[in-house]
Parts: sequence; structure tokens; C-alpha cells
Amino acid sequence: MAGRSRKSRGPEAAPPQVEDSESFSFALDSALPLVIAPQAKAASVKNKAEKPHYHDHRARLRARFDEAGPGALADYELLELFLFRTIPRQDTKPLAKALLAKFGTLAGVLGAPAQRIAEVKGAGPSVAQDLKIVQALLERASKAELHQRPVISSWSQLVNYCRVAMQHEPREQFRVLFLDAKNQLIADEVMNEGTVDHAPVYPREIARRALEVSAASLILVHNHPSGDPKPSGADIAITREIVAAANTVSIEVHDHLVIGRNGAASFKSLGLL
Repeated sequence: MAGRSRKSRGPEAAPPQVEDSESFSFALDSALPLVIAPQAKAASVKNKAEKPHYHDHRARLRARFDEAGPGALADYELLELFLFRTIPRQDTKPLAKALLAKFGTLAGVLGAPAQRIAEVKGAGPSVAQDLKIVQALLERASKAELHQRPVISSWSQLVNYCRVAMQHEPREQFRVLFLDAKNQLIADEVMNEGTVDHAPVYPREIARRALEVSAASLILVHNHPSGDPKPSGADIAITREIVAAANTVSIEVHDHLVIGRNGAASFKSLGLL
């Protein structure tokens, strides 16, 4: 209306400031359902799939080995722990138990032929090769210890080395340890391999090889795949022939060891040499 003046309102109030969402909380109406987008559901399922059930088990097993040592783990758990590296994204417990069930012991697993290991379900060539590498390392370590002292002065180390190398061989193997004048190891050679119950041995070939490597004495070793280390009549007969051949060139035969899964037998201890 003309003639009527407006009243002064003064300065306008500033609009309320909106703070960062992280600085205050939201109150959700409990009556309203929480709707999760399909993409979020898919992401949640994917995250669960990315962490398989054996993930935490591996971490716990590694922690037990680190904190309590290998003695706290069963044989299948030690084997399982080793297989983590060969098979990085799979539960290895069933395979570890299957290998032990087939070959009986850890030594049996390591000593088994690579082809037979590979035939176990879940193993294959990679697992077989890795296990044979472990056996080779054990063999090499045992042999290194024999090189550091006279062989005949450490019976337990000698038998341990021979068992690691031979006790699970599927065929008979005849090998000779060639020693120098101080009874230290010059060479360890497989002279012949044969069948499950026989390996051909040629006494003159053993004597000839002893001269070639300048050996002063020998220790004969062969395995019995049957597991029983008791010397047979044929073992006794061939040992006498080898001793006779070695004597003609002034080489001494210290002992003849028979290695089986159930132990080891010494001709010298049995009074057969």
C-alpha cells in the first residue's frame, strides 16, 4: 500500500553449516529395512571366496611350528606344512594323509620312487620332485658327516646314511663304500641294481674299482626290499667271494651291511665276516 514503509529486517542469518559426515552419527529408523545393493552383496560374497577355509589353518600350523617346534606337530602335519610351498592354493591335509597311508612313514614317503608318489591323487610330478629333493638333501647332509671322520668310528651315522639312501628302494641295490688308509670315505658307488630279491654282483669288478680309486678298504652295503635285513645264504656266499677277490690285491673288507625297512644287519656283528 502506498505510503506504508517496510520495516528493516536487519542482517540475514547465515545458513546452518553442514559438517563432514564422519564428524557426527546418523540415527536410522529401525522401522525402515536396510537395503543392500546387489553389487555390495556380490562384493561380500567375493571377499569370502577369496579367503578359503584352509587359509587360517595354514597360519595356525605355521605358528605352532615356529612357537613350539617340529616336535609339537604330527607326521602328517609336518608333511602338510612342507606341501604348502608346492601347492599354494589348496588344502594339503588330505594329500599328506594319503601319502602316509600309502607309504607308511615319512621316511617311506621320501624314499618312494617319484613315479609312485606322482600316482597318488593330488600329488603329481611337482610334489614327487620336491619330495625327492628333500631326500637328496638328507642324503647329502648325512654323507657330508661321514666325510668329516673315519667311517668305521661312527656306526650310527653310517647306518643312518645307508638307511636314508637305500631302505625304501623298490629293487635290490648293491653299493660299495671305498675308504682310504685312514678309513675316511673316498667314494660311495652303486655297483649294480637288480630285481626285488637279487642284484648281480661281480667280485673282480669291485676289486678293480677299489684299485682305481686307491682304496685301502671297503664296506659293502645292499638292501632288502622285503624289509627284513637278515642275510640270506646267497648274501653270505657272495660276501666270501668279494673278500677273497679283495684280499688278492691287499684290500680289506670291514663289513657288509644289509639294509631293510625294519632295521640293519652287520655281517661283522653277526660273526659272518
